[in-house]
Amino acid sequence: MSEDVPAIPLPEPSAVSAPYWEATRSKRLAMQRCVNCSRLVWYPRLVCPHCGGDELAWETLSGRGVVYAVSAHHRPALPALADKVPYSVVLIDLTEGARIMSNVFGVPPQVGDEVDVAWVPLPDGRNLPTFECR
Repeated sequence: MSEDVPAIPLPEPSAVSAPYWEATRSKRLAMQRCVNCSRLVWYPRLVCPHCGGDELAWETLSGRGVVYAVSAHHRPALPALADKVPYSVVLIDLTEGARIMSNVFGVPPQVGDEVDVAWVPLPDGRNLPTFECR
């Protein structure tokens, strides 16, 4: 990446989120599932917010979903996003049953649009998950 082009700030993995970020290196969307109640847990945590269980296992998801809500942005929130406007901040209902916040770059999607995960490479080898319309 050129030094005159601002970079997307790199997320700093924690001990809890490290498996998620490691999965992005191979462009896999991973999420925890509670062994006790079988519900997906997003964002990465030590304890299930649904039942309080403390045994959470990582699994790879399909990366497919439907737009639940969308907010289109025509001014970049960060200098690194200046060449990406318009972009949308979206809530995606994943096929597996969890809801995740992300972005769609380009033409804003509509509520109900089907989307697939897409990836923005980060300079350290990880990838940032975004979504694109099918």
